[in-house]
Amino acid sequence: MKTICLYFEIHQIIHLKRYRFFDIGTDHYYYDDYENEHTITDTAERSYMPALETLLQMIRENGKYFKVAFSLSGVGIEQLEMYAPQVIEKLQELNETGCVEFIAEPYSHGLSSLVNEESFAADVKKQMAKIKEYFGQTPKVLRNSSLIYNDDIGAQAARMGFKGMLTEGAKHVLGWKSPHYIYHCAMAPNLKLLLRDVKLSDDISLRFNNSDWEGYPLFADNYVDEIASHPEESQIINIFMELSALGIAQPLSSNILDFLHAIPACAKQRGITFSTPSEICMKMKSVGALDVPDTLSWTDEERDVSSWLGNPMQREAFNKLYSVADRVRIANDKRINQDWDYLQASNNFRFMTTKPSNVGVDRGIYSSPFDAFTNYMNILGDFINRVNSLYPEDIDNDELNALLTTIKNQGDEIAMKEKEIVRLQTKIEKIEAASDKLRAQLDKPKKAVAKKAASTEKKTAEKKVTEKKAATKK
Repeated sequence: MKTICLYFEIHQIIHLKRYRFFDIGTDHYYYDDYENEHTITDTAERSYMPALETLLQMIRENGKYFKVAFSLSGVGIEQLEMYAPQVIEKLQELNETGCVEFIAEPYSHGLSSLVNEESFAADVKKQMAKIKEYFGQTPKVLRNSSLIYNDDIGAQAARMGFKGMLTEGAKHVLGWKSPHYIYHCAMAPNLKLLLRDVKLSDDISLRFNNSDWEGYPLFADNYVDEIASHPEESQIINIFMELSALGIAQPLSSNILDFLHAIPACAKQRGITFSTPSEICMKMKSVGALDVPDTLSWTDEERDVSSWLGNPMQREAFNKLYSVADRVRIANDKRINQDWDYLQASNNFRFMTTKPSNVGVDRGIYSSPFDAFTNYMNILGDFINRVNSLYPEDIDNDELNALLTTIKNQGDEIAMKEKEIVRLQTKIEKIEAASDKLRAQLDKPKKAVAKKAASTEKKTAEKKVTEKKAATKK
């Protein structure tokens, strides 16, 4: 029986402002707040809210039959917190149905997995904490930025405890193999791989409203018929895309949500189910290892990382940024960490691309790739100066790490001693309370004896007075 795994990504670009060379050292705020607010509120209104409401209706109408998965970048969540909290509330409403899974991805939506294992692990763990905070779920499946994957990244994901990972069903990797089966990482057999069906996903996210496309217009029953036509032994159909495809890339006027809404009923008629990524990883066995020595992604025709690192400008910016990765992580300064998250975002490097692409690149404020590179490098120059100013530059990373470890250990020791002092004070208070109680118990018989003696003495005195009066009368 075939099952559909439907997954949506929610990420929001953090727009940088125009930052000139002469701003370095004087201006440490790098962001275009107006553009960020405008973009997220517009996307929430035109895409996120209507799309999430449709998915919620689909769950309510189909019960536990229909299921869906999401991942949210940490920087995307921050934008939603500030400008569109209603989206988070709608996601929480979806979460309460029990038919939604939230999966892990890098907080920054960055490229750290390609260069720094420690930074990548910290990035993912930070996002997982945010997911736990809002939705009470601990992700078991990982989705890297833009589905970036290779054997080494898979091995790291397995070491981090993930059961599965999403990636691209790229033809140059699969060869004759089908994306409709579970595979496992060549370097970590316990990590299962779910591969995106490129055609079926892009039919919705890229081509749905294209009247020149041979498949136009696309109807739900035809779409599900294509899924059903795959060989009987096919296990899974992974349909992965950005949530903004519903409403932004494909406008609501194209009836994209009506199409989506009709899919579960059509699938049920053909005996096709829906599953979340973790359910698939738990229930299905791998049919074999997938060797991915070279990095792949879901971007552009090449399905590689050339969109971000394909020219010298991009590689220079990338290497410059991650040259301070260890220092940023070791220093762990709150403001530096926030800027680090925003500057890592992959779109900063995407704006610098010079390669042709079937998917247009909106460069925002930038007039050219070189303009994007210049602006980013100006900001990066100021950022790196701030990182280096936290501690003397002549202290290398190992010395800094040792210094901060010593400070942390001293802090931990002081905290432990403070806890011990509180514990001892509490113990003393308990002993004193017990002592007072025991003293009161011991004093009680003494008081009773004294009271009885006083009473007896009083009675004796009264008796003598009575006897004396009687003798006097005689």
